[in-house]
Amino acid sequence: MFRRIPDRNIWVIYAVVVLLGIAYGTSIAVLALHLDAHGIPKLAMGGLAAAFALGIVALSIPAGWIVQRFGAKVTLAAALAGYAVCVTSFPFLSTLFGLSVARFFDGAFSVGVWVAAETALLSRSDRSNKGLVMSLYAISLALGYVVGPLLSSFVVRVSTTGTAFVVAGGLACLAVVVVALALDGEPKGKTASSAHGDDEPAPESGVTTALEPAAPSTASSIFWRTKTSCFATFTYGYFQASVVLFLPLYLMAAKKVPADRTILVTAFFAAGMLVMSTWAGRLGDRHGHLLVMRVLAAIGGTMVAGFVLMPSFALMCVAVFVAGATLASISPVSLALQGVVTPRSELGRANAFYNAAYAAGMLVGPPVSGLLFTRYGGATMLFHLAGLWAGFVVLTVLFAADDPRHASSSRAMRAMLR
Repeated sequence: MFRRIPDRNIWVIYAVVVLLGIAYGTSIAVLALHLDAHGIPKLAMGGLAAAFALGIVALSIPAGWIVQRFGAKVTLAAALAGYAVCVTSFPFLSTLFGLSVARFFDGAFSVGVWVAAETALLSRSDRSNKGLVMSLYAISLALGYVVGPLLSSFVVRVSTTGTAFVVAGGLACLAVVVVALALDGEPKGKTASSAHGDDEPAPESGVTTALEPAAPSTASSIFWRTKTSCFATFTYGYFQASVVLFLPLYLMAAKKVPADRTILVTAFFAAGMLVMSTWAGRLGDRHGHLLVMRVLAAIGGTMVAGFVLMPSFALMCVAVFVAGATLASISPVSLALQGVVTPRSELGRANAFYNAAYAAGMLVGPPVSGLLFTRYGGATMLFHLAGLWAGFVVLTVLFAADDPRHASSSRAMRAMLR
């Protein structure tokens, strides 16, 4: 693994992301308990989730400019420090307005971290291993989410839920120290687009890669170049935010699953992602990222639709595991595709669009899914999520040429037929 990813800076970023993931997991695990203990109504809790997503939307596009202007290292350290302040202040806030402001800036600083980390990883990785690099990025964050709740459970036993937020802030501060001491900045006299070595293979004719120098692109051209990656993350954000809220309710109401067993669903989903993510990244590097995303979406969407018909909880857990292995693995593969088709000098702006699309999905998904769930039931809600993934599959067919691998494969096929 170290031979395939020789740049130590990539491994430093993984360490930072693990620390951030533990901080996320530590705070999120006690968030609902903390709010409920302080008398915050359920409807207001939903509003706080919306404030978090709005923070992501608000800073997604500016974050790309900030990374381009100040560099990934400075942006990453500043965003981590901002997140540390927000999460540490949470237990000391008593009004809904104060909590909403904290959650808004929590989302804003979080997206700053994501854009900076993803830009650094994509710019430092080679064209042949971007899928692997981004899948390990997703796994690093997921590992943090696994460890975080365990740490939070220990902290709550010996102290209070408020202490868990302070611990999360401390972990974020530790991540700032790691960035400051261990992560290299841009070499002097070089631009972001040329700072990381030109050792990638030459691209096929007519294909834009992350190495090619280019004049500054317009926002619309960047979005159009990365539209399939953006729609992938929009769909995943829509799906993820919806099932987190409504799948447990569906299981309890329609499938008569006890409330305490619904907690296992999240674990099976995360386990599926951890098992498959690296393999998905490698397959994308070898056979084409868009093709792999199409297959993963088709399998995962089928699992979502088939979930309605499954009679036993054991089968449902298997379906959730497969859905996690496929749908959750799309995110790092879509980031890898973005890294292949975007010039390095434009990666910050492209990642900003990518994260804005994810946040937009998080904002739109729950209201639409909640309306369908309330009026027509959980089965209709799940079918509409499966339909959304089917729409993504169709989009990957219509815009298959967005992946340079498809273009080279088409040329090879035409040469064979001559």
